Amino acid sequence: MIDFEKIRNSTPSILMLGSYPPIIQSILDFDYLTKKKHSSISGIIGTSGKSQRYFWGNEDILIPVYRNLEVTPWGFNESINLFLSVVSARRVLFTTEITVNSLPNLIGGTIFAENTPEIHSLKIQHIASSQKVFIIGPSSVGLLLPGKLKLGAIGGVEARQLFNPVLHEAGNIGVISTSGGMTNELLNIASSLGKKVSFCFSFGGDRFPITSPVDAILSAEDDPRTSHIIYFGELGGEDEYAIADLIAKRRINKPVIAHIAGSVSDAFKTPTQFGHAKAMAKSKDESAKAKMKVLDKAGVLVGESFTEFVGLIGNIPTKRSETFLLSTRDNRLLTKRKKTIFASSITHETDFGVEVLNKDLLEVARGHSFTYIATSMLLGKEIKSKEIEEFVNLVFKLLVDNGPSVSGAVNTIITARAGKDMISSLTAGLLTIGNRFGGAVNQAAKNWIYGVESGIDPKKFVEEFSSTARRIEGIGHKKYRVENPDPRILELTKWTSKLKFKKFLTFAKSVEKVTTSKKSNLILNVDGTIAAILMDILVERENYSLKELKELTDVEFFNAFFIIPRSVGFISHFLDQKRLDEGLFRLPREEVAYIKHFKKER
Repeated sequence: MIDFEKIRNSTPSILMLGSYPPIIQSILDFDYLTKKKHSSISGIIGTSGKSQRYFWGNEDILIPVYRNLEVTPWGFNESINLFLSVVSARRVLFTTEITVNSLPNLIGGTIFAENTPEIHSLKIQHIASSQKVFIIGPSSVGLLLPGKLKLGAIGGVEARQLFNPVLHEAGNIGVISTSGGMTNELLNIASSLGKKVSFCFSFGGDRFPITSPVDAILSAEDDPRTSHIIYFGELGGEDEYAIADLIAKRRINKPVIAHIAGSVSDAFKTPTQFGHAKAMAKSKDESAKAKMKVLDKAGVLVGESFTEFVGLIGNIPTKRSETFLLSTRDNRLLTKRKKTIFASSITHETDFGVEVLNKDLLEVARGHSFTYIATSMLLGKEIKSKEIEEFVNLVFKLLVDNGPSVSGAVNTIITARAGKDMISSLTAGLLTIGNRFGGAVNQAAKNWIYGVESGIDPKKFVEEFSSTARRIEGIGHKKYRVENPDPRILELTKWTSKLKFKKFLTFAKSVEKVTTSKKSNLILNVDGTIAAILMDILVERENYSLKELKELTDVEFFNAFFIIPRSVGFISHFLDQKRLDEGLFRLPREEVAYIKHFKKER
């Protein structure tokens, strides 16, 4: 059964199982029109990227996408209380079972898919019962609590359909239907007659709906805000006999207005299958006329025809209330909006200038250093600690250049001497950056994350790389060695006295002990040092989790701390060469060894 009052007293937090853009957007539009501060959809379980873009009014918003409930952020699963499944019928059972077992504060959900195997529906019915949650469907357009919740396609998926007042102002009539299409039709009929509903949902036309017609009627009976019940059923099954019995036993006391569709089946000699799996009368007792007769006998107001049914709905007393009006502006916002080409969460151009992370650029520039702004923009949110600003500033200064002999500087110099422009020369230098020159910071971060997360012994860690002939990014240098240490590393590690735990740097140094015992130049290099210390700061001072650090490595975040300062160095070399104007560079012939290939004698 469904506790509607429990839902009304909660703040909806919906998890989408699968993606169905028209339904998702319609829920967002409903939330917007009902003046919610934010979307009731908290996330999507899917495989298409890390987020999906939708409209909030006429503004773009991003809804996060997670591959499964094991990789969601801390506290996310606990915040979800409703789900809406739009996955295919074959995936309904296992996704629903995982969802119900993973969300400790779940109230219930809706399943949209048609043709769900009957045995799967029965298993889900058992899961819902044992976990004490409601599940509507399969083959349900959803659940509506006017002004509070739209859980599905119910009420329509186009913006113009959502301007129906019946969706936004709650009343006293509970609407229950087998058919999803008729659910929306009944809402429109109620609206045209000036009626308002307390709730509305379709339990679906499958042979074994998880929330049965009996459960639906009992839920309506127990709802304190419902005074009258509208019930739309179909031929097939014997649920209406159970409902009549409940009325006879006075378990159901509220007035019920009903219509059972499918009387035309009596005109056929053999049972006829209608649109839904359950809509076939295998016996006279399952015919529409027989079921209407038993309901009528129990005291239900039965409309023999649909026209008569509508007339009975019109007679339901409704408390007068102010008409809920939606503004012309809202109508224009939702029906005239245009999808943008791409999204940005870092900066925003306004009529008054540029905003950086939701703050005016001039305001940010006056109050913060370049390092603060750069680090915040790279992370996508403002940094909180002074330590990360200080450390990144030190990194920028130490990595601004490493002499004219390194590969990136050489390529910049050669391009400049060929008469090319600044952009071309800088690009030539930047394109040299990779795992062997400057671009190993990110991979080093991945190495240290693996070491810390797995708890692997440093010797075994090194052996894993050796056994597959792989280089350990973050370890090794052409010039520096144990007896001739890199002065930049000494300066960087000296700074870590401000940190307490240093688990990544500790692991990196323990790996260095193993590698330098084999060869003295296999030291912890500047890439590996920066990666380790940055992660230690992010964990200790910025409260980053291991999962969030992995996400940073996925987008190559850590390499930015080499690329940014070294770009200054490359530009400086370009300008230096333009001032010196030494002309086109050509390697002397004696600097190139010519390797002859000899044929082997047979």
